[in-house]
Amino acid sequence: MIGSTRQVAVHAFAEPADMRKSFDALSALVLQGLKRDPLCGDLFLFVSRNRKRAKVLYWDGTGLCVFAKRLEAGRFTAPWRMDGKTARLTMSELTLLLEGSEFAGRIALSPPPFELRAPGAPAS
Repeated sequence: MIGSTRQVAVHAFAEPADMRKSFDALSALVLQGLKRDPLCGDLFLFVSRNRKRAKVLYWDGTGLCVFAKRLEAGRFTAPWRMDGKTARLTMSELTLLLEGSEFAGRIALSPPPFELRAPGAPAS
């Protein structure tokens, strides 16, 4: 699987993607659709309309990589059904999604990110 020694964000594209797309076209979706830099080191998840195929685009520091997976049985969770917006996942949630878990995206599997605040400061 995709390994990293640092915490990375995973952004799921909010609509079905054409799985014929490769590096440049997926990068364009990240730039135009997600308004993010594909070279930032985050991972970007794309799922096909029939939810049998998924791709992850990421920058490993030396070049763009595309991880692709096709399920032989079952379907991936549809990221566009996660509140109808761009979903942000953890690496654990991405792993579950790529394994075809039915729980990925349906319930929050990770706590919200920890925010350090000054004592007595209101929560944001």
